[in-house]
Formats: sequence, structure tokens, C-alpha cells
Amino acid sequence: MMHTPPLAEHDRRAVVIGALVVLLLAALDQTIVSPALPTIGATLGDADWLAWVVSAYFLTSTAVTPLYGKLADLRGRKPTLYGAVAIFALGSILCALAPSMPILILGRAVQGLGGGGLVGLVQTIIGDVVPPRDRAKYMVHISTVWAVASIAGPLAGGVFAEHLHWSMIFWINLPLAGVASLTIHRALRRVPDVTRPARLDLVGSALVVAATVAFMLALTWGGNRWAWGSPQILALFAAAVVLGAIFARHVVTVEEAVMPVHVLRDPVIAVVVSALFFSMGAYVGLSVYMPLWFETVAGLAPASAGFGLLALTLGTVTGANLAGRAMVWIVRYRRAVLGGSALAIAATVALSFFADRVGFWGVEALLALVGLGTGTIFPIGTVAVQNAVERHDLGVAMGALAFMRSLGSVVSVTVLGAVLAAAGIAGVGEGATHVGGTDPVAAGAFRWLFAAVVVGQTIGFAILCFLQERPLRGTAPASAPARADAETRKP
Repeated sequence: MMHTPPLAEHDRRAVVIGALVVLLLAALDQTIVSPALPTIGATLGDADWLAWVVSAYFLTSTAVTPLYGKLADLRGRKPTLYGAVAIFALGSILCALAPSMPILILGRAVQGLGGGGLVGLVQTIIGDVVPPRDRAKYMVHISTVWAVASIAGPLAGGVFAEHLHWSMIFWINLPLAGVASLTIHRALRRVPDVTRPARLDLVGSALVVAATVAFMLALTWGGNRWAWGSPQILALFAAAVVLGAIFARHVVTVEEAVMPVHVLRDPVIAVVVSALFFSMGAYVGLSVYMPLWFETVAGLAPASAGFGLLALTLGTVTGANLAGRAMVWIVRYRRAVLGGSALAIAATVALSFFADRVGFWGVEALLALVGLGTGTIFPIGTVAVQNAVERHDLGVAMGALAFMRSLGSVVSVTVLGAVLAAAGIAGVGEGATHVGGTDPVAAGAFRWLFAAVVVGQTIGFAILCFLQERPLRGTAPASAPARADAETRKP
């Protein structure tokens, strides 16, 4: 098996910077669109379809994530990444030129086909050039990029929509894509690519995409377009289950499956991807609905409500930073991730009991603690997965991780939206209102939402209790026998 030769520190830094520029391209696109939605609806009409401007992107990007991971392992990181950026740029052009809402939604779907590969590929490339023992430090930069995007994206989207033109939120992607491609091309010239002469599992890819699309359509349309118990929604859920079962049977019979069984069966990977499904879902769900809490319970204006998430974001970056730096020298890193998870649970429990009593700054302090605790999970989980696989399966592992995180986020947002609706809150996101018309109604509804978040966090914590602490390799990925020997040594 070919190993990546050790890189000089300045070359490694150049590769990481190039990968982070690509990540910024994807991260900004997920945060810059929402502020412009009212303007887009007023300009193009068909405002009833506005939700699909967001949903179409997440639908396609989540569905194709595993495919990108396998492509990166078989055809190489560089051509796969260039292809993803090109598709993303094409989708951006379609969006910017869209004369109608259906064309805009189509463009967003195309954007998602490209964007679905960017996040996982960035983590794969960093995993290629950085030894496992040092990767947690670099994962901190990934959290920082997401933090910058979560702040700069909404601000830029609002400015473009109000003072220039809403299409600028898509045109801006073209120079960013050009800079990202140029940067990563220069950075990766010193890194030999990984390829394998194997046939791509097109049948498995089609099955996983179809099953994911059916499942996400059921979650998107359930309770909105059709009732949860309607024949249409039940048929979509049934299709997702049947297609998922066919896919599960398929992967055990194919040598180069799009999601290989031997990777998914690894106890470290199985634990981390399962835990992040719940933990990431709880975190994203909380971040989506907290602005609504600031509006309906705290009585803030929409702009101020958005800034209320700053404490959660900064707490997450701080937690990831601390965990990343600590993972270089601590051996019992499971204790760190469990401690962070427990802190997030405790802070969310406090929110459920005291959010409407402690005032704005009290809620900000609790959100900062939630972010601080949750932030430890991301770098430690990612590095643990990268440490568990050979380099030729790194793309698949990162694809599976990104897929489960995205799927968990979609499921969580849908479930929490249903919790609020059942408790008296109508609508989702910026257009939401509280039916009862009084703050106590909204406050009571959010107690149930916080409780649901705690359930997701607790399930994630319970799964993380089974995380194996394999010694982190300090060099390039070890061979299978070497790794097996390392696993027998207890830290």
C-alpha cells in the first residue's frame, strides 16, 4: 500500500489552508441564503416554494455524500474535489440567472450535488497529510471556518439582498470557487493521489441516493404538504425502508461497495457516526430554533435574535480548540469527549428549566456552555475515525461521517419542528409565530423542545461510552497488522 511521504510543515500548512478555503465556499453557501429568502420570494413569486430553496440543497448534498467518499478513494482526491467545485459553481450560475422559482430550486439542487462532496473531501485531504496524533489541532480550524461562515454569511446575505441584488449571494460563489480551486491545486501538487483500479459501485450509489431522497422527502413533506399518516408520506417512508434494505443486502455482496461493510463494522467508526447522528442533530436543531426563542419568548427583533446565536458559535469553537489541543497529549481522550457531552446535556437541562427566568445574558451563558461541551465531540470524533482506517478507505469513512451528521441534522430539525407545532408554535424558522399569542405559551413550547434536545444529546452520550481509545498514530496510516498490534496495547 502507498503511504503519503512526510511533508515539511510549510507544505502541510499550505495543503490545510487550501482545504479550508474550499470548506469556506461550502460553509458560506449554507448560511448566506436564508436572509435573502423574503426578497427572493417577493421577486420571483411562488413564495409557497421558498422552503425548497433551502431543502433542495440539503436533499441532494446529503444523498450524494457517500458517493463522493468512494470516488475520492477510487479515482483520487484531486479530480473528485475539482469535479465537486465545478458542479457547485454550475449550480451557482443557474441560481443567479434563475427567472423563476422552479429554476432557482433546480439550481440549488445542482449546487447540492457539488456541495455534498466538499466537506467530507476537505476532511479526507487533511487526513491524508496530517498524522493522526496532530489532526485534532487542525480540526480546530474547521470549526473556526464554520464559525466565520455562521457570522459572515447571514450579514453578507442581508447586505446583498437589501442593497445590491439577491443574485449576488450566488454570483459571489464564482470568485470564491476560483480562489478555492487555485489554492488547493497549488497546495496538492506535492501530495501523491490515492487511486485504485476498481469499478465504481453505481448500483449501490443509486440505491443509497434513492433511499436518502425518499426518507428526506417524507421528513420535509410530512406535517406540511401532507399529514404524517397520509398515504403519500407512508409510501415515502416505506420506499426508504425497502430501498435501504436492498442497499444493505447489496453492500455485503459487492467487493468495492460505495459504503464497504468492513469500514462500517469497525467499532470506532460505528460508535462515532452513530453518536454524531444524535449529537450533531441535537446541536443543529437547537441552533435552528433558538432565534425563534429569542423572538417569541425574549421579545427581540429578528436581527438581534440572530446575533443571540453568537455565544453558541463561540462556545463551539472554543470547545473544539481546547479538545484539539488536548488530544495531542492526552491518552484517555474518551473522557474528554464524554465530559464535553455531559456539559452540553447539563446546560441544555438548565435551559429547559430556567431559560425564561435568567434573562438574555443568562441564556447566552448557557448556550456558550452547550457549545463548549458539544465542540469537544467534533474534533475528537473525526480524528478517532481517521485513526481507525487505512488511507485507501479514508474517503469512505469521512463520507459516512458527513452523511450521518447531515442526516441527523435534517431529522432533528424535523422532529423539533413537530415538537413545537404540537406545543403551540406554528411555522419554522424566520416565518414562525406562536399561536397562543402569549410568552408563556411560547416558553412552555420551548421547554418541550429543550427536553427533546436533551434526549438526543443523552443518546449520543450513551453511544460514546462505547468508544474505543486506540492509540493515535504519529506518522502516516499504519498497515493493518501494525494497527492490530497497536490495538492490543492498552494506553
